[in-house]
Amino acid sequence: MPNIISQLEQLCEPGQVVACNSTGNITGEMLVTACRELADKLNALNIRQLALHADNGLDWVIVDLACQLADICLLPLPTFFSIGQLKHAFKETPIDAIISDNPAIANILDDIVSTESLPGNEQLQLIKVNPSHPQALLPHCTGKITYTSGSTGTPKGVCLSNYQLLEQAAVLANAVALKKPRHLCLLPLSTLLENIAGIYTPLLAGGEVIVPSLRELGFCGSSSVNASTMTATISHYQPTSLILTPQLLLLLVVAAESGWSVPESLKFVAVGGSRVSEELLKRAWQLGIPAYEGYGLSECASVVSLNSPRHHQPGSCGMPLPHLGVRIIDNEVVVTGNPMLGYVNEPSSWGNQAIHTGDLGYLDDKGFLHISGRRKNLLISSYGRNINPEWIESEFLSNPTFAEFVVFGDARPCCVALLTPRQNNISVQLIQKAIDEINQRLPDYAQIQHWARFPAPLTANPALITDNGRPRRNTIADTYSALISGLYNADLKEQSA
Repeated sequence: MPNIISQLEQLCEPGQVVACNSTGNITGEMLVTACRELADKLNALNIRQLALHADNGLDWVIVDLACQLADICLLPLPTFFSIGQLKHAFKETPIDAIISDNPAIANILDDIVSTESLPGNEQLQLIKVNPSHPQALLPHCTGKITYTSGSTGTPKGVCLSNYQLLEQAAVLANAVALKKPRHLCLLPLSTLLENIAGIYTPLLAGGEVIVPSLRELGFCGSSSVNASTMTATISHYQPTSLILTPQLLLLLVVAAESGWSVPESLKFVAVGGSRVSEELLKRAWQLGIPAYEGYGLSECASVVSLNSPRHHQPGSCGMPLPHLGVRIIDNEVVVTGNPMLGYVNEPSSWGNQAIHTGDLGYLDDKGFLHISGRRKNLLISSYGRNINPEWIESEFLSNPTFAEFVVFGDARPCCVALLTPRQNNISVQLIQKAIDEINQRLPDYAQIQHWARFPAPLTANPALITDNGRPRRNTIADTYSALISGLYNADLKEQSA
């Protein structure tokens, strides 16, 4: 089976450092040895499907590459998943074992057989279980199942082969064309984009990956970050490349405008996950941040198109990668060339050669892809989280406190809401208490951070609701744009404070 380790054995020079963080450096020889030892151990335990639920670090990389060597199907699970989302993933895809740095994970596993620490890391526990459900239905050659946050809060497993992941990484390495890059991983490694473009691509290019913990980078949860901690980390490591969401790019731009010195080492900063303001990209370049916008989705093994030093069109999402075909059918972006194998437990999705992305867009005369919006009603936060507002609204409308509740957050760092309480005389404190209680049931990226009352109930203005009582989101957003903007301005003030 194809794997990164066999490639590294051919690429690495003796003593060459290929990965590092604050705990130390790993040479190519050390990485190969560690991966082979872990692969042998996992095979000896007869593990065929392994979940990985852990913070960024050197061991995350070792587990990932060891699974390739051992031909084990890996399920990287985001650490920001709620308990409900984790339980869903385990139910949908029964596992033989999980490697995790969170002791609480044992509380949601059934029928634990054994628990032991990984060699050299007592924080990472290998927990072997007896699957309590029938084996998942997986397409042939599934090497990795990537779980997105899920537009409705229920994660969906995208099945990919190791071959197509490595092909994707090799094409990206050629497109970016950095020699021996020094890449600093800022996104969770469970994010497919960082996994492929942040680990595999630099290694295949003969480079080095830097994998600090998310806390070292300044993250708290999945949608909050300390700017000074992150910029200090970037300055410390002097990387060649980064991968950012639009919100993280904004963070770096604001920091640079406030006096942070952008490392001259930076040659390539990929930006994706949701729409990026052309004005923000312009500000970034003026400050010495070489920001290149791209576009992709898990169903296409992450990157579909990318601006690069060779092909750069500001305002576009870049040129489609050469091994992919991109067509526009009924204004929708349709991708062929490297499609997913299918979804977990959905045989009807297996073997489809064309991925209908649900994104509206067009190709310009020069072949650059432009994305204009979502076909379906879906919010994509500036941290790249897919959020169905109706899912969140249903949680709040199930509480008797609220008569109307409309969520906003597309291309924004957090979700906010405009609402109408059932009782006009209810206090702000009681409304906030109800919101706090419901927020506890939601992943942090879907929680309501700020809110305001509608000046008048939606039912008082027929233009704001459909015939069956559903909110007309765009009309509401336009009507109350100043009120919504005020909620985000309050968020910025709080962060500055």
